[in-house]
Amino acid sequence: MKSLTEKVLTSVKKKETNRPLVLSAIVIGMFMAAIEGTIVSTAMPGIVSDLGGFSKFSWVFSSYLLMSAITVLLFGKLSDLFGRKPIYAFGVIVFLIGSILCGFAETMEALILFRLIQGIGAGAVQPIALTIVGDMYSMEERAKIQGYLASVWGISAIAGPALGGLFVTYIDWSWVFWMNIPLGILSLIGVLMLLHENISKEKKPVDYPGALVLLVSVSALMVLLIQGGTYWEWTSLPILGLIVLTMFGIGLFFFIETRAKEPIMPLGIWRDPLITLANSVTFTTGIILIGVSSFLPTFVQGVMERSPIVAGFTLTTMSIGWPIASTIAGKLVIKIGFRITSVLGGISLLIGATIYMMMTPELGPLFAGTGSFFIGVGMGLTSTTFIVAIQSSVAWKQRGIATASNVFMRTLGSAVGAALLGGILNSRLKHYLESRDVDLDINSANMLLDEEKRNNLEAATLAILQNGLTVSLKWVYFGIGILALVSFAVVIFMPKHSNKRNPSRS
Repeated sequence: MKSLTEKVLTSVKKKETNRPLVLSAIVIGMFMAAIEGTIVSTAMPGIVSDLGGFSKFSWVFSSYLLMSAITVLLFGKLSDLFGRKPIYAFGVIVFLIGSILCGFAETMEALILFRLIQGIGAGAVQPIALTIVGDMYSMEERAKIQGYLASVWGISAIAGPALGGLFVTYIDWSWVFWMNIPLGILSLIGVLMLLHENISKEKKPVDYPGALVLLVSVSALMVLLIQGGTYWEWTSLPILGLIVLTMFGIGLFFFIETRAKEPIMPLGIWRDPLITLANSVTFTTGIILIGVSSFLPTFVQGVMERSPIVAGFTLTTMSIGWPIASTIAGKLVIKIGFRITSVLGGISLLIGATIYMMMTPELGPLFAGTGSFFIGVGMGLTSTTFIVAIQSSVAWKQRGIATASNVFMRTLGSAVGAALLGGILNSRLKHYLESRDVDLDINSANMLLDEEKRNNLEAATLAILQNGLTVSLKWVYFGIGILALVSFAVVIFMPKHSNKRNPSRS
């Protein structure tokens, strides 16, 4: 049998794509991007206790997700125009630059800025990785392979919380970012050397105006959701201005897309009911996912008074359900169709959300982990089903942007979710503290996330802060419950099957 080195050299010399090795490189790249969500979530309490700025908590997630959401469509379209390999390579390089800078951040504002850079890279890595797999495999193969890829998110949730807790406890939170460097280099080398494409060299226009307008619109929406009701009243002039800017920007974006020669978001793909419904549910599940991963560790550490490692493992249970469900979904899609598989996922999301709405500090981390497990099952069943369905309903020339549209909706959902749910948390916590007439504000919650500072608090102050955080998070999880119900209602209308297309460049 040939050694790994011989296989690599043979593939390079013959300029043939080595599917197993390219798939391995893609898995590493996806793992790098996927682990960034869970590992940062569990490290955030430690980061906040070091850098301060609890009120800016959600911006660390929103800035990353904002740039991911905006750039994912642009990179998806560019990959259709110029090929997958150069766009993927660019994304990995930018992601690594952002990761290095994040580790050196000395203020919360600097960390937020560097997360923007990291998000630009993630906008290329995630959709192009899925698109490359869609190009290499047939529909039947794709269902199985996409199940494996979706399970990467689950596996990353095993390593992420554990590593995040270990880094914060025993080394330094900077390593949650620096650990991406070897992973990114391995993935980059594998794709550059072993993936071979035949791309036409004709000059094609790029819809930069559409990308710019989308950036401004979504940015305005993020600021609106995070600042509204916390720093600015909902009826204040800045909020009303942001509402107008968001609505005008969205309208202008659709106007540009209907006239662009190569639109960043071809509106025609949304005429397919399967794509429309799948992307709609992907948006709501994106909000659910960020709501769980962002705020659960804060509750476990700040209110339940458990260690970062225990807080991390309440998210780890999500990884048990996610890969199992993803693998099963790849088989179920072939046997029972897209709709029934999606409905099963919707039911699991409802169960998980219900558990969170019932959660109290006394029920402990095991109860919280059970909710994470069901959320993981729901994500595994829906995410795999939607990607396979969408890629099977379009030809090669639109597969990049079609896949990117799904990743965009999840990332946009997560970005909106981080902003919306973070805004709800800040607003309710502010209202709770003001109603108690105490000399405390939102940033006083920083003390709950530092064990030494928490232990030095007076009993009355500790009780007020913990009760305030508990009440505020109840509102967050109630919102997650509503979104789970909406997701379930929508998947009921999913088509049973999709048009099967050849994976070749038809």
